[in-house]
Amino acid sequence: MAVRTGSAVPDLSALRIDEGSRSQHRGPRWPRWVAAALGLLLLVSAGVYAVRGKTRVVEVAAAQAPSSDGQVALLNASGYVTPRRRATVAAKITARVTQMYADEGMHVQAGQILALLDDSDYRVRLNSTKADRDATAAGLQDLQVQLANAETELRRTQQLTKQGVSSPEALDNARTAADSLSARIALTKEQVQASDAKIRVAQQDLDNCTVRAPFAGIVVSKDAQVGEMVSPNSAGGGFTRTGIATIVDMKSLEVEVDVNESYIARVRPGMPVTAVLDAYPNWNIPAKVRTIIPTADRQKATVKVRIAFDQLDPRILPDMGVKVTFLGNEGRAAKSEGVKALVPQSAVRSENGSQVVYLYRESHVERRAVSVGETRGSDTEITAGVVAGDQVVVSGLDGLRDGQRVEIRR
Repeated sequence: MAVRTGSAVPDLSALRIDEGSRSQHRGPRWPRWVAAALGLLLLVSAGVYAVRGKTRVVEVAAAQAPSSDGQVALLNASGYVTPRRRATVAAKITARVTQMYADEGMHVQAGQILALLDDSDYRVRLNSTKADRDATAAGLQDLQVQLANAETELRRTQQLTKQGVSSPEALDNARTAADSLSARIALTKEQVQASDAKIRVAQQDLDNCTVRAPFAGIVVSKDAQVGEMVSPNSAGGGFTRTGIATIVDMKSLEVEVDVNESYIARVRPGMPVTAVLDAYPNWNIPAKVRTIIPTADRQKATVKVRIAFDQLDPRILPDMGVKVTFLGNEGRAAKSEGVKALVPQSAVRSENGSQVVYLYRESHVERRAVSVGETRGSDTEITAGVVAGDQVVVSGLDGLRDGQRVEIRR
């Protein structure tokens, strides 16, 4: 029997991989590197395409032709379209709305019914007042019959007293009775007149249950619904309406702007003005200064100016934003001969020492070098490069490139 005196140590040098076998299982590495490079290239290309293909949103404005009569822009201001006649029609009594005829956008005439209120209580009050008047008038007829009898008795007593048959005391009593009835009749007539006055008040309350339009115009707001309580005074913790509908006289629309008090000396009544609505930036509306409110706002250091349109248009609506340009003649007509167009100052940029604008053409922009003249309010004179009617980009110019696809902000 053999005895092992030591632990066996394995020979690891024998564990080797044959080079032939290793080379048989190892594939070429270059296809994997090519695939990774192609994937990275596609990813970068997609990112660049996404960035370059993204449509920019810009704002444009039309280049304006210079005034042919020598008028130039002296001042620019912004404001809103406001009506001179605007009324929130309210109820004169407290009652519940039973019928509502007014609706937004509806044309109404003066005196047209806007709403009906619950008149049951006022009708009962009117009938009660009429009944009291009738009862008082019926008593008046009885007093008149009694007075006729008392006057007859007085004449008889006077004759008997002259004949010495009746005493002076009986005569005094007959005269007192006739005078008392005359006084009662006079009082009753006053009571009948007072009842007639109460009837007129009750009738007026009943008529107030019919809410009518105070003038012709358009309903711009429907402020109450059927079933709601309306009142001339706010009550009920906010559950009572104070208005029925708001009516605007569209023939009284005008522009109200705030002019800095430093430039108010340039504004005069009757001065020509060009108004441009924010909703229609390419529409120049002729107007003129109607009045200058003779007071200033100390907080804003502005003076309010009201401007009347030369001709109203259905597109002009209350509370629209508007920008106005005050026009004047300061002897610059000769300088305007070489001016091709007027563009907003924000459209002109300085690039590489040149003045350029970006024109909008068929959903793309075109970089155009221009020659500029003087500044007219918020506009810049263009003497070359742009003509009246061209669409120029006024907002979103940062990073804009020639030929880039853009979209107009609506």
